[in-house]
Amino acid sequence: MFIRKIGIDLGTCNSLVFIPGQGVVLQEPSVVAVSVDENKILAVGNEAKEMVGKTPETIRVYRPLKDGVIADYRVTQAMIKHFINKATSRFNFFKPELIISVPAGITSTERRAVVQASEAAGAKSTFIAKEPILAAIGAGIPINSSSGHLIVDIGGGTAEVAVISLGGIVTAESLRAAGDKMDQAIADFVKEEHNLAIGNQTAEEIKMKIGAAITQEEDEELEVRGRDLVSGLPRNVKVSSNQVSEAVSDVLEEIVQLIKDILRETPPELAADIMDKGMILSGGGSQLKDLDELIAQSTGVPCFIAEEPLLCVAKGTGTVLENLKSYKKSVMSKK
Repeated sequence: MFIRKIGIDLGTCNSLVFIPGQGVVLQEPSVVAVSVDENKILAVGNEAKEMVGKTPETIRVYRPLKDGVIADYRVTQAMIKHFINKATSRFNFFKPELIISVPAGITSTERRAVVQASEAAGAKSTFIAKEPILAAIGAGIPINSSSGHLIVDIGGGTAEVAVISLGGIVTAESLRAAGDKMDQAIADFVKEEHNLAIGNQTAEEIKMKIGAAITQEEDEELEVRGRDLVSGLPRNVKVSSNQVSEAVSDVLEEIVQLIKDILRETPPELAADIMDKGMILSGGGSQLKDLDELIAQSTGVPCFIAEEPLLCVAKGTGTVLENLKSYKKSVMSKK
């Protein structure tokens, strides 16, 4: 089977690849390992993530995307090529058409960099689509209806809030504070509270296993290992859910404030629709326990988590690919 169309959710933390008729075929970390001496790409995705924190000085492992945009052009190109090759067979002779998701607040220069990187990686043509619209489509929101819909997409690098009506964005804001910033806040908290240095992967594990947005009645604990900052030796400590919610509170406050700002800018008719239907949360960051409850309490607007929030943007690219003609004008730009 020859694959002619591919949708890529190019995220700061994870990238997902969608192929019409097959669904999400690939979900890998947006991580690349590069040899410092030869400047050669050694590994991409899962293979590269396994190297994080374990490499000698001659190998550098990092994410080529920062806050949802390209920070390293050459490495991003190699990563996109890896995803295209892995998602298609070796015998795929056609250059595929790509749809790539980008943050709503991206500049024209950043948008052009994504197009150039994907076409250099082997795409026939590249369409750029804004993440909030794709997330809304993937969450099953009827974006072409005349009523207002509020989508909150919390990824690794950015949190995006958008009001959508009649197939377009009425008002939107991006915040470069999301999952990564939460991980950093947890690592900083453990450092201050326990005098222990932990890596970002450990911080992410704490967030995913026991993290919560609001104080819990039943406080869960998790034992983590890190390096004692005084002795320099490995040491274990216990971290609780309520400590995590305290650590990430400032980041969550920024996201809640962004939602409030958007609601203030929303035309009254659309605001009334949003109050009736509530807002939808998507993206990996929305899976933090009780985040929907915190947002609903803070804004007074009902809040619901989309089905499979991590896959919303990728599923949105799939819907657009399957109905390319009807979405071409409202969702995408070629440059």
